[in-house]
Amino acid sequence: MHIDVRGQLVRDPWFLAGMGLALALGLLTLLGPMLTPHDPHDMSFQPLTPPSAVHWLGVNDGGMDIFSELLYGMQNTVGFGLFTGLIALSFGMAVGLAAAWFGGWLDQILMRLADILIAIPAVMILILTAALFRPSPMILALILAVMSWPTTAKAIRSQALIVKNRIHIQAARQMGASGSYVVVRHLMPELFPLYLIGFAAKARMAMFMEASLAFLGLSDPSRKSLGLMIGFALKYYYLDVWWNWIMPPVLLLTLLIMAVTFLAISLEKVFDPRLKEAW
Repeated sequence: MHIDVRGQLVRDPWFLAGMGLALALGLLTLLGPMLTPHDPHDMSFQPLTPPSAVHWLGVNDGGMDIFSELLYGMQNTVGFGLFTGLIALSFGMAVGLAAAWFGGWLDQILMRLADILIAIPAVMILILTAALFRPSPMILALILAVMSWPTTAKAIRSQALIVKNRIHIQAARQMGASGSYVVVRHLMPELFPLYLIGFAAKARMAMFMEASLAFLGLSDPSRKSLGLMIGFALKYYYLDVWWNWIMPPVLLLTLLIMAVTFLAISLEKVFDPRLKEAW
């Protein structure tokens, strides 16, 4: 069964919208440090200065340029999401493929472990860990990845059980190909669409979780974050700072979530029919 992936994606409004947003935001993230007019940690400016030609979005209560803080905060939030998504996908791939390929007791143990982790609310683990131990963002990202891989692993395992019984894989095994060769050269590539969908879902969740922890004051206050900016700005809502201090990080975070969500929706629309069908 052949699917014109490129043709379907370029005609899909969800994909076009998501890719357009992702490219624009990705470019802004990469070029952020070069676009910042001031050091985001510089506290030498007059606090709560309104927007001007020097400070495009004004100055926050700590005397730091809001626009510079915004670009660095976006970079940190995106980096956290991408790192978490990559680690969670790696765990999910390894567990899902191992469970499907070897089966038996290993499959039972891995899937029961996945069920246990799914039943544990990851947000509570993150909040408690952040509140009690104040770990680095990388540690929080690893914890979130460890807590969130089961759904990806289950999806990969489910499809791998179908793919492993297809004729070309059975032929490779009968010709003497080793298990690792079959998994790497045949099984893994055929599940590639699932990796994209799983990565998008985990990265989206991780960006929102990072912003939420920062908003609650459970992250390093010296580390710029969109959630941290929103939390600080809301304390001064009565000073009419909605459009220059509160709305920019809210808008950027919303656009980030929308971009990843639109891409995930478009990928599912294109690949799900093929993934659910045994060729």
